[in-house]
Amino acid sequence: MEMPKNQNLRIERFDYRLTFAKKGRARYISHLDLMRTMQRAIKRAGVPIWYTQGFNPHAYLMFPLALPLGTDSEVELLDIALIENWDYEKLVQQLNKSMPEGLYFVKAAEPKMKHTEIAYAEYEIEASFDKPSAQAFELFKSFINCETIEIEKRVKPKKGKKATFKTIDIKPNLTILGLEIRDDKVWVNLRLPAGTEMNLNTGSLIDAFCMQNNVQLQDIYTKRTKILCKNGENFT
Repeated sequence: MEMPKNQNLRIERFDYRLTFAKKGRARYISHLDLMRTMQRAIKRAGVPIWYTQGFNPHAYLMFPLALPLGTDSEVELLDIALIENWDYEKLVQQLNKSMPEGLYFVKAAEPKMKHTEIAYAEYEIEASFDKPSAQAFELFKSFINCETIEIEKRVKPKKGKKATFKTIDIKPNLTILGLEIRDDKVWVNLRLPAGTEMNLNTGSLIDAFCMQNNVQLQDIYTKRTKILCKNGENFT
């Protein structure tokens, strides 16, 4: 069997953890399309990316935590590897020259923590419903104070099987950090589990609220503000 040409190469590798923003229209780019966008932008920027070895070499890009579609953020993470040692500021500036509208890098640093240490993410939500803001606020306040908050969560199917759903109680995993009326909308600051062990998004919570209280969502803006480790330390 013919061996790949790069099988025995030992190219020096330099690892970087990039923090980037995904805002405006860019927040509607799916995670798969985001991966393609980043690959093209890095290639256009002329950054010397490190490629995996073997029969199917590809540029090393790793997103530790996917962002829910439609969510703004300035704390998103991308791990890359280069074949040259670049200054952090130079790397950010060079990459930003080729980034599309709504996507830009904030900083670069050395990766110090493993992806498996991610445990929580914090969000801000501004939402309006088909009820006056004061009434919607009281309904949401009662909703989050319930003993249980049940949602339908998709269960990853086994090979050859169809996906199924199970009902879970997310109340033990939900932390409300702030709740008030802002600009005639219900504003919520909350923390949800994220990472490899358990991952919940804001959409499940809002859907459960609307269903339980028979209200219709009219407008919503969601922003991820922090990615945290198990000990509460900021991962970024």
